This record gives sequence, C-alpha cells and structure tokens, in this order.
Amino acid sequence: MASLYTKLVSGLLFPLHERLKHHHTVAVRQRMEASQWWSTERLAALQRERLRALLVKSQRDVPYYRDLFAKLGCDAVDIHSIDDLQRLPFLTKPIIRQNLEQLRSERAGALARFNTGGSSGEPLIFLIGKERISHDVAAKWRATRWWGVDIGDPEIVVWGSPIELTAQDRIRQFRDRLLRTQLLPAFEMSESKLDGFVDTIRRTRPAMLFGYPSSISLIARHAEKRGQAMNDLGIRVAFVTSERLYEHQRDDIARVFGCPVANGYGGRDAGFIAHQCPQGGMHITAEDLIVEIVDRDGQVLPRGAAGEVVVTHLATGEFPFVRYRTGDVAVLSDRVCACGRGLPLLEEIQGRTTDFVVAADGTIMHGLAVVYPIRDIPGIEAFKVVQETLLRVVVQIVPGENCGPQVETLIASGIKARLGQEVDVQVLRVADIPREKSGKYRYVQSLVVGG
Repeated sequence: MASLYTKLVSGLLFPLHERLKHHHTVAVRQRMEASQWWSTERLAALQRERLRALLVKSQRDVPYYRDLFAKLGCDAVDIHSIDDLQRLPFLTKPIIRQNLEQLRSERAGALARFNTGGSSGEPLIFLIGKERISHDVAAKWRATRWWGVDIGDPEIVVWGSPIELTAQDRIRQFRDRLLRTQLLPAFEMSESKLDGFVDTIRRTRPAMLFGYPSSISLIARHAEKRGQAMNDLGIRVAFVTSERLYEHQRDDIARVFGCPVANGYGGRDAGFIAHQCPQGGMHITAEDLIVEIVDRDGQVLPRGAAGEVVVTHLATGEFPFVRYRTGDVAVLSDRVCACGRGLPLLEEIQGRTTDFVVAADGTIMHGLAVVYPIRDIPGIEAFKVVQETLLRVVVQIVPGENCGPQVETLIASGIKARLGQEVDVQVLRVADIPREKSGKYRYVQSLVVGG
C-alpha cells in the first residue's frame, strides 16, 4: 500500500511538475491504464489509426518524408494497414545523421536534443518533442505501477550516462529529493565504492532499484561476499534495462535483494519498447509502438523467428521515427500473457551486452566508461574496445570522412583518463568490424574480467 507521501508525489507533485513542462504524461498514462486491457484486435485498430495520422502529418510537415513519398510515387493516405508500412524504406542511423534538420517537422516547437548512449559504437544525435517525452514517461510509469510501486516511492538508480551524471544542478537535485530518487554512478565499481553503494542501499531502504543488470548484480554479489544481508530492506522490485539480462544476473539480484527482477527494453532513440509484468510477459507498448522483426535482407519475419528489431514510434510527429532499425535482435511471441493484458509480447531479446573493464589500480568500471570517451569524437563510424590486460587496450575504429590524425590521441587520452595513465592504448584503423553470431557487435570486451 502506497504511503501518504507517495500518494502526494504521484497524485499531485509529479503531475504538477509535468504540467509545468507542458507534458501530457498523466492523461497519456491514464489512457494506457485502460488500453492495456483491450483485445489484440482493438489495439491493432488503434495502431492503424495512429499510424495513418503520423504518416499524413509527416508527409505534410516533414521535408524528408515529403520528398520520400514523392520519390515513391505514393501518398500517406494509401497506408491502410500495418502490412502497408512495408512499402516504406527503413530509417537508419546514417540517414538520421545526414538529414537531421530535414527530419524536423516544420510545425514543431522547441525540440530537445538527445543522443544515444553509444554502446552500439554509433552515437546518434536526434530530436524529441514534448509529445514523445510525454508518451515515453507515461509508458515507463504504467509499467512501474504493475509492480506495486509508484513515483514517490524511495528509489535507488544505478546509472552511467553522462546526461544523468552531469545534469545534477540545484533544480534537478531538489526534484530528485522530492521524488525520493538517489543516483549511484555505475562507472566506478571499486571495492570501496561497492561498500559505499551497499551502505547507501541499506540506509535508504528503497522500494525499488533501477539500473543496468550488470551493475546491480555486481553490487548484489559484493554484498553477499561481505556477508551483508540485503533481503530485509523491503525492496519490492529491481527494474533492469539498457543491457541484455542474463539469468545468472537475475538470480543474483533476486537472491540477494529478496525481490523480483523486472526486465525492460528500449532506448533513447527507439523509445520504451517493452517491459516485463509480474507474470513474466515482456509486453510491447503497443499503443505507441509498432514492432517489426526483419532478417538481414530487410524482409519481415514471422513471430518466433529471431531478427533485427524495427520500430515505428507513433508519438514522434515532430521528428518521426518510422521503420527505424535499432540494431537489436529479438523474437516476437505469439503467446498470450497470463496477466490478461492484450499488449503483444517479445519472446526473447538477444544482444545488448556491455562488459565491465578494470582500471590499472583494480577499480572495476562499467564498459560505458571507455565507450563515452570515443562516442563523441567526430569521424568515427564504428568501434570496438578490447582490454587485453590491465595495462593494454586495443581499440579498433572504422574511420569516416572526417576522421583526422588527432583521433588516435583523443581516444588514447580519454581511455587513459578512465583506466590509468600507465595503460598502453593502441588504436587500429580497420575497414570493418565483424559482428557476433547474434547479429550484433560486441563493442566492449575485457579479457581481464572474463571476456
């Protein structure tokens, strides 16, 4: 049962916060609370209606799509079904990079500038409007409530994105205190840091944890090694996202913290794609997202077959994401979840793995610690970081058009700043970086921690 403070935050303070930001999060979440119980057919009808509205708006207001429909010789009103969507080409990261302004709606107001975390080796800058933000926040909020927790319940967030780590100005700090959210940086995982994290979690007694599965499971194993009980804190759920969740990580988190683990799948670019309910189903946010699974040739695959996830986000009229290739590999399910929700399911999510790396002084860091120094350097098409020993790191890069001679120095200095000045960093320019068997790249591999 929610505390009076949680009811105050979720029912008054957070809605006021969203209204001041001109977001419609509360109304969207309320609609989603109802539509999650709709039949598959009714949800599909909603998707068709919203898809047609998005495409008509995109053709009218977005230069890129106006030109695209003209080149295809068709009209947005001719898209009558989800199958018709296959008449449109894919939207890819290179296309977005080359057409950033052309993808902006001419009727859009101020848009927020975002970039992907860079774990794909291909950092991507894109724009998001208030409609998209409202829908993404509402989808996450709805899924949070599936587990009996709400905004305003005490929360520990284990995260590593610089956006979250550098935005801690006074307003944000005040907001986080108000919402009872505390951030633990996932970059540095030394013994002393882990001791501090365990102490913080015990002192906070959060209702929920949120973060990378690799980081939360590492904290769990550390607490267990220290003989520190963590299953008496009243933690109700651990939400994990941004990486593939492995079963041993789920087992570690559940065993040590004494709570279920809820897997989430999505990204800054593609949106909040799916979240696990207490009955185990990975429910797609079908009100906002059309998910296709395609093979290497771009052909749509049937349910049960593994392929690349392609997303059409229906709340992106200000900067459309239509048939966006995520680079992730997953399987659509034909099952119906025991929870009774009509939302379709993902059967399996493959890929999305980021290793830890170890600094020269023994500090364990999230793999993103060596991704971020590289991702913002212009002129790099793709990269892979291999930590061969504590004192040697090899970075493969696929150079682009503007990859100047200073790139090697920038990469080396960025990694040395994280792992230690004594680390030898060798940068190799290559024509291509092979994929893993799953179809995804493995961008960070540490042989020190068992790569």
